[in-house]
Amino acid sequence: MQTRLTKLLGIQYPIIQGAMAWISEANLTSAVSNAGGAGIIATGGRSAEWTRDEIHKTKALTTKPFGVNLVMMAPNKDEIAEVICREKVAFVTLGAGNPVPFIDKFHQAGILVIPVVPSLKLAKRVEAAGADAIIIEGMEAGGHIGNLTTMALLTNVIPEVSIPVIAAGGIADGRGMAAALLMGASGVQMGSRFLLTEECTLHPNAKQRIIEAQDTDSVATGLSRGHGVRGLKNKFTDRYMELENSGAPQKDLDELATGTNKKAAVDGDVENGLVQVGQSLNCLNEIQPVKEVIEAVISEAIETLSSAGKLLG
Repeated sequence: MQTRLTKLLGIQYPIIQGAMAWISEANLTSAVSNAGGAGIIATGGRSAEWTRDEIHKTKALTTKPFGVNLVMMAPNKDEIAEVICREKVAFVTLGAGNPVPFIDKFHQAGILVIPVVPSLKLAKRVEAAGADAIIIEGMEAGGHIGNLTTMALLTNVIPEVSIPVIAAGGIADGRGMAAALLMGASGVQMGSRFLLTEECTLHPNAKQRIIEAQDTDSVATGLSRGHGVRGLKNKFTDRYMELENSGAPQKDLDELATGTNKKAAVDGDVENGLVQVGQSLNCLNEIQPVKEVIEAVISEAIETLSSAGKLLG
């Protein structure tokens, strides 16, 4: 399957693995790249030294292209950016802030730049600044989210930009991938789908909680304050939303939420931590090798795209 994204990155399939803090490291990243997609190392909450070591580990596990995600709000983003430039990974994704000041820096190091954007306004801005492609991520995604859905972003953004667009947010199977491609996307980014893989280091408690979840178990905290985070309902989200809806000071909410991602993903506390996962939950029901996941997604996407012509008959 060839698209503008596969040609840009030199990959077999137009699938990018989402950057998930505490989870997206060398083992998962290399597995996705080896299976024909493009893996990404997540640096959120990590040090520059950890980033360097994880890049080295990934290079030892794959000769295929992979990327690193840089969080714009991270206090050590400049240090991590320096490591990425020295190590010369294939591409970088940038999110949670203004990516424009970093685009030239990465280009000078020979690294492709793919910002994550939540709106058409920012999409046009990063395109004008020289971004090589963009990821449009809808609020169906797990973790930090914006206010627009994936469908709305596909509708609004694709006709207005000329660089490749990667769709993200709620895409967890081949049907979702086919829909994005038909709307003009050059590929998809999937995070939640790779949580239930053998190579993913997500705590077994969190994996089991995702398997047991129904479509109505997804909740987004913090939307009323302008910075939503999506995960599974539990004791933590109930308490957070109770405080949020009562008008509690933001500092109280921040204090309650600090460390909850790691608590669930690493420690396995799925009641007091937050299992960050997107809304497309019912297809996340078994743990498989990454290679099987990608092959199944691609097979279903091809089947869906092939049958689309029947609608015209």
